[in-house]
Amino acid sequence: MLKLTELAPSETAADDVVTLSYEARQKSRLLSETDSGTRIGLFLPRGQVLRHGYILTGPDHFRVRVDAAPEALSIVRTDDALQFARACYHLGNRHVALQILSGELRFLTDHVLDKMLEGLGLVVSHAVLPFEPEPGAYHGHGH
Repeated sequence: MLKLTELAPSETAADDVVTLSYEARQKSRLLSETDSGTRIGLFLPRGQVLRHGYILTGPDHFRVRVDAAPEALSIVRTDDALQFARACYHLGNRHVALQILSGELRFLTDHVLDKMLEGLGLVVSHAVLPFEPEPGAYHGHGH
């Protein structure tokens, strides 16, 4: 098993790729396989979320790029700034991991949240796409 223990500089070329769900990218200890079938073990510092494109390495200097796996997402699109803000507020109030794009919100599909947003007058659609939510206000600031 290949042991991955740290982040490498992002400009480092990867030797292999591992595609992980958002849930798996939150784990500091994880057994998995790269896309080419190499068994890997993540042994990373606790509290960090692996982002799409991160490069992991370990004692043998083998480099593995992290890719965000396609997942079932709910998608809300609106050009109405007030509706957009309300949707962000209500989802944030429930601590929902949220990918925020220009005029578009994405979150892991949850029919209860879908109905809540529809009740606010928004249209919810669904797609299977890589999920890369906001890292949080304190990410990378020593908190």
